[in-house]
Amino acid sequence: MTRPIAAAALVIASLSSAPPANAVGPPTVDGTLLPAPGPAAAPYRTEQFKACATTSGAAASRRVPARPDLRAAWAVTRGAGQTVAVIDTGVARHRLLPRLIPGGDFVSTGDGTQDCDGHGTIVAGLIGSAPDEESGFSGVAPEATILGIRQTSSRFREVGGAEGVGDVDTLAASVRLAADLGATVINISTVACVAAGEALDDRVLGAALAYAVEVKNAVVVAAAGNVGGHGSCPKQNPTSGSVPDWERVEVVASPCWYDEYVLTVGSARTDGMPSEFTLGGPWVDVAAPAEAVVSLSPSGEGLVDQAPDDAAPQMISGTSYAAPIVAGIVALLRSAMPNPTARQTMKRIEDTALTPGSGWNPFVGKGIVDVVGALDGVVPDISGASPAVRAVPPAVERPSSGTGRRALVGAALCMTAAAVLISSARLRRRRDPVTLDGRSGTAERWSPR
Repeated sequence: MTRPIAAAALVIASLSSAPPANAVGPPTVDGTLLPAPGPAAAPYRTEQFKACATTSGAAASRRVPARPDLRAAWAVTRGAGQTVAVIDTGVARHRLLPRLIPGGDFVSTGDGTQDCDGHGTIVAGLIGSAPDEESGFSGVAPEATILGIRQTSSRFREVGGAEGVGDVDTLAASVRLAADLGATVINISTVACVAAGEALDDRVLGAALAYAVEVKNAVVVAAAGNVGGHGSCPKQNPTSGSVPDWERVEVVASPCWYDEYVLTVGSARTDGMPSEFTLGGPWVDVAAPAEAVVSLSPSGEGLVDQAPDDAAPQMISGTSYAAPIVAGIVALLRSAMPNPTARQTMKRIEDTALTPGSGWNPFVGKGIVDVVGALDGVVPDISGASPAVRAVPPAVERPSSGTGRRALVGAALCMTAAAVLISSARLRRRRDPVTLDGRSGTAERWSPR
């Protein structure tokens, strides 16, 4: 580590409508808990108990509108030389992912290029899909390398155990593995949400995040989490005000609350207003459009615009798909400007976002991410390349509490694809006397958001 990291138990104070005596704050990190290096491997014997998801609502015939902001950015860079790790349900091989390389498998015996759930392939397509002449679809950074790591699945289970594979230990190990394999950007579209009164022990993940950023100089991009649907966070945080407010946090989202090490991304509509499902919080940094997404089909050669689901198909929306948009932009920026550190790169993404009239907001952070603004100055003329997409969004209002538009487990940009509800039942809690209320608790779920 470049500086000492203090050890501290991640014990969160119970919150009520009144200010708590012990306010929630950004967790500290114990560097001694860093996972050991090594290849990926399932931590226990697993079995597939449910058939792989199939996609419907294929969008191969839909012409995806070209985005002028990306055309301007691609005049500078398409992400060459960058490796973006997708820590997810795996990334299936696809004709539009020619730069996919295996990173490892913590679910079964694969190599990271198997995706039985469908979520990770959609995420990867948003980041690095090659341009498709027939449909017009492309990822944000089409020349970046995609490193596929399968860390979670709702279709596998421990032999004889409850459904779902993937916990805080395998997520932490995945972050270290990605960093050690040379990832310059790490995308995490998996979120654990717990009530602020719960004692969540994710210190091993905090250590891995600090290692990735401070030691390996990787930018970690994470989804903010969703509210209001199956597999979502339990409720919305109180989110009034124009400055980060840790005093009133009622729901903690991990890894997002490690704000010093993570670039957290919320979801917005195309008009710049926050999606009603996006989880607010003091850790939200920026946002990207993530409703009605189109991306790569995990079970075919084409595209998909509805989530692979055992029940009725649903539109692909959620913060899981906002994160890869930003991860792709980070890859473009790091390709064009390779010298800035991970922290400097994160700051530039935040500082060049299209800030709402009200300033920082707990739903969209510093605003809608702006690829043209981020690359402005790399070449003299990019700043005037796409003025139409650089209008400042309106003042952000709190999303309605209605349930009409629900986030499908995940997050997506206006060009993504299918989301799958991924829940694994192996979130570790503290089991020592340091817990606030003395309970060891039951396993929480880690879910793509």
